[in-house]
Amino acid sequence: MKIATRATLTALLCAAALPAGAMTLSSTDIHEGQLMDKSFSFNGFGCKGENRSPQLSWRDLPAGTQSLAVTAYDPDAPTGSGWWHWLVVNLPASQSALASNASGSLKQGLELGTDFGSQGYGGPCPPAGHGMHRYQFTVWALPQALDVKADTPPAMVGYMLNAMALGKATLTATFVTPKE
Repeated sequence: MKIATRATLTALLCAAALPAGAMTLSSTDIHEGQLMDKSFSFNGFGCKGENRSPQLSWRDLPAGTQSLAVTAYDPDAPTGSGWWHWLVVNLPASQSALASNASGSLKQGLELGTDFGSQGYGGPCPPAGHGMHRYQFTVWALPQALDVKADTPPAMVGYMLNAMALGKATLTATFVTPKE
């Protein structure tokens, strides 16, 4: 009988952690664990970016997916509850990407209000000197469209997404606002 090595067991466990056909999220604009370009930063609150939403692509949706949502969330915001930077809901399951700088010109789906108090993408803008923040871009596979309005609070949308998701994929990029 052959005994598996530690390396073989580790490889098997890692392969099992990501099921075949698991949802994936990628981008030509931002990359896992990497700093985001200033062009994606918010223009306001002391930040001087272009507020461009990044390009996002996804694939391998789970069976039963009828609707998609895309969110951007900063768990490091000094609020006690994070910061919602972008919420797009009710995209058709047939859609597989959002173009760079798509916010504000979506032909399908609904952009909801963010924690900035406005609809659409609100880019990174951590407080000056606060250090690096993570920005979690997530695509959510849902069994149906969400019954929400443009002014539904972001925390409520987050609750609904987590309660209903058939699957999700996240890409986490980072951003630092320089000390002034």
